[in-house]
Amino acid sequence: MPVLNDTQTGGTIGVVDDLPTGVPCPSHSRDNLERKLVRKIDLRMSVILLLYTMNMIDRSNVSNARLQGFEKDLHLRGQQYATVLSILYVGFLIMQVPGNMFLHWLERPAVFIPSCMIAWGAISVLTGTTTNYTEVLVARFFLGFVEAPFLPGVLFLISGWYKRDELAMRTALLFTGFLFSSAFGSLFASGILHGMQGKLGQAAWRWLFYIEGGVTILIAICAIFILPNFPHNTRWLTPEERSLAISRLLEDGYGKADESGKQTTIQGLWDAVFDWKVWWFSVAFMFQYIAHSFMGYFPTLCSTLGYDTTTTLLLCAPPWAFATIVAFALTWYSDKKQKRYKYFAASNALGTLAFIISIFTMNKAARYISLFLMAQLIAGYLVLWGWVNNTFAREPAKRAVAIALINTIGQIGNIVGPYAWPSKWGPTYRYSYAVSIAAIGVSTTMFGGMHLYLKHLNEQIERNENVKGIEELRGPVGFRYLV
Repeated sequence: MPVLNDTQTGGTIGVVDDLPTGVPCPSHSRDNLERKLVRKIDLRMSVILLLYTMNMIDRSNVSNARLQGFEKDLHLRGQQYATVLSILYVGFLIMQVPGNMFLHWLERPAVFIPSCMIAWGAISVLTGTTTNYTEVLVARFFLGFVEAPFLPGVLFLISGWYKRDELAMRTALLFTGFLFSSAFGSLFASGILHGMQGKLGQAAWRWLFYIEGGVTILIAICAIFILPNFPHNTRWLTPEERSLAISRLLEDGYGKADESGKQTTIQGLWDAVFDWKVWWFSVAFMFQYIAHSFMGYFPTLCSTLGYDTTTTLLLCAPPWAFATIVAFALTWYSDKKQKRYKYFAASNALGTLAFIISIFTMNKAARYISLFLMAQLIAGYLVLWGWVNNTFAREPAKRAVAIALINTIGQIGNIVGPYAWPSKWGPTYRYSYAVSIAAIGVSTTMFGGMHLYLKHLNEQIERNENVKGIEELRGPVGFRYLV
């Protein structure tokens, strides 16, 4: 196994010279081979949809448990429930960057990601055994600790296989798991909470953790045999497929032609830390996550409509089903047009409208419609992650750290966000929605600034290509940032 400062490239660029020579790939057959390759990758990657569904279910099941005695049984008071939500993201802050650096060094996402999943499934089961505030707080902290490598690890994995104009749609397809967990997790939870109360002397909310954690462990074991690694070390690729998988990324601008394979994991860390774009994205994500903090209270917001627990959980599903449709449409169109920011901004505009509606009315129909508009914010979020991968596409080691660092700093928003929804502000939660409007305004403005800056860089690149000869250019000819 390589040492930590060995030359690594995230499994995409640095092994081109090691490929078998003379692999035939006639030009007339390349398109057909590429289509078959992408379908093959898509089929394997589709398991991430299920993994992410379980990730979000295990992360957010406390929101459903809250409706069936979770706070009462654990004797939670005041803002202790908000702390139980936010402590998860402290674990995230600690482990996301080290987790992605380790993945870049290990180059075995098919082992690393499911291993993390087995660990968090076990912790989810143990959460059902907690009896007081301290125990559940410790459980939630370690849940965040072992869940932390999952999201940046999966984003890094898919960016090591797909071209820039394929990423946003693939991100949406793979992360539909979040939408499924929000839509069907509530339906699943309603069945458990309704039917398992008192079974074997256990409260229904405890069974929620037992069952969902156990399912997570079983799925993770299966995922070890399904997930790919990276193009150069995935065994089920043919030599032709492996050559094509690497060359098509090189042609798309992944890795500078004269620097392939030269960037180590540690160099990637330093390059990411000293790139101001990484920090700008990080702070903007932090405010975006604050605007998304309503997600941890979605069943609570649904309960303000005045229905019983089972009906409330059932009503949670349609907004997320709607969000799934919007996410597919928006990311597909974003990839087709190779534009990012304006589609993200459109999603944020609809989310802002939802917050405004909820501030000014308690009408059931209007507030329920606003929940649909809030839920679709996930569509812009998926476009956003496609944009991040595109922006740092050319340096795999740096991209691994940048993804993790952006999400890590962004998680500060998830730590702060739950405190914007105290029970005393309900059932209207007007002040909470006002905080969300302010946060989404800041994030949209900051991402807009990055949009303008990257447009300026594209203009500079174009001028350089017009002035210099091709042999003088360091980067791939025709490379542009997607904006």
